[in-house]
Amino acid sequence: MAAYTRKNVTRLTRTEKRRFVDALLEIKRRGEYDDFVRTHVAYFTADGENGLRPAHMAPSFLPWHRKFLLELERALRRVDSSVAVPYWDWTRERTVTSAPWSADLMGGDGRRSDRRVTTGPFAYAHGGWTLKEGVTDGQFLTRDLGRSREPIQLPTRNELEWALKDPVYDAAPWDSTVTRGFRNKLEGWGTGRGSVSWRNHNRVHRWIGGAMLGAASVNDPVFWLHHAFLDLQWSRWQSRHRGARYLPASPPGPGDEQYGRVVARHEKLPPWDVTPDSLEDVSHIYRYA
Repeated sequence: MAAYTRKNVTRLTRTEKRRFVDALLEIKRRGEYDDFVRTHVAYFTADGENGLRPAHMAPSFLPWHRKFLLELERALRRVDSSVAVPYWDWTRERTVTSAPWSADLMGGDGRRSDRRVTTGPFAYAHGGWTLKEGVTDGQFLTRDLGRSREPIQLPTRNELEWALKDPVYDAAPWDSTVTRGFRNKLEGWGTGRGSVSWRNHNRVHRWIGGAMLGAASVNDPVFWLHHAFLDLQWSRWQSRHRGARYLPASPPGPGDEQYGRVVARHEKLPPWDVTPDSLEDVSHIYRYA
């Protein structure tokens, strides 16, 4: 099978937008979409918790989400084989009216009173997008683009470049406190307090707000556009640092406080039967345009 293409959201035709949205609504209607929300919630393990951290605050942040995206795409393509997840370049599309937020794609910001999204195909009033998993406020999708009370900006090209130029994939202690390595500079756990402590990936979640703030962030379908762009950055980082590999290559030993808590290159990445090693090159499955 030929590799398919993930396009910049700004390059989608009207038909491509409609087919992507329709496929999302269909897997939501079938109950499949909520499985993705449940999976993300189940594997959202933080530093302070015991046990394996496959999805966040660990080296496997990138391969875990790459596999997660692939699984979503498989579900979408069972509905419509023409569909691929587009990516949102938040270093260029930086306003509340930028490409993702159109009425024919993700819909716009939440209304002032309760942050409910009332425009676009995922608005609660249309009946096709009721939140069922990890819901705290209500059954409707919420957003607070730019954070109305304490405004923040999306990450800049320079902030992304700061991550991309680091030649090391990740470093001990392999968690949210590490200050060197591409992975955490991209994932974005910084030092200090407030907005300066959220870099790149994390800052985007904060900027969108609403449903995107917690472990159930998958409830907002823009999650996938954001993570497709992060996935593209991993590919770009690999191209720039030829031969640089996923780290750690072997698991931390019994005396290490990260023993049994991070996934090494050839270890399984739960809940799937794949390894980070097997996900480093996916050029036979898809490419970016």
